[in-house]
Amino acid sequence: MYRQLRKSFEDAKNEPDAADFYYGEMDMRRHDGDRPRSERALLTLYWAVSGYGLRASRALGWLVAAMAATVLIMMLWGIPEPAPLTVTTGHLTGQNISLATENPTPVNPSGPLPSRLTSQRWEKSLRIVVNSVVFRASGQNLTTTGTYTEMASRLTEPALLGLAVLAVRGRVKR
Repeated sequence: MYRQLRKSFEDAKNEPDAADFYYGEMDMRRHDGDRPRSERALLTLYWAVSGYGLRASRALGWLVAAMAATVLIMMLWGIPEPAPLTVTTGHLTGQNISLATENPTPVNPSGPLPSRLTSQRWEKSLRIVVNSVVFRASGQNLTTTGTYTEMASRLTEPALLGLAVLAVRGRVKR
């Protein structure tokens, strides 16, 4: 029923009312006990994260929360102890110089957690997270936890940003 009403409003070029019926259609699908549990779970996630792609504020709220959690994880466990310095060694033979540069393995931070919550680590974490939202690698030396956190945020945070943009686009398009 909702689908037919939505389609008729779309055909009449009445986008705002069609969006209301789309929301109702998706809600009925989410509550339909005859649908597979996996589909209902996916629809529930879609509803919670972005209101079926119609609620930009919900998607932006989740994006801000995800970014804040990622920054905190990076500050506590993702950024290594003070940046390891590169080591360059060389050999001089006659007039030829050969140099080899090695990047040391990042060292996991140690010490109490509150001591890791510094403005310098916050700023570095924020740069990493903002880069991950726009699909860019940070290029930073990170611990193993930091590397996996950055990979996860590079998948989830741009998706949340995309849902927010689509919701705003739907509102502006009307």
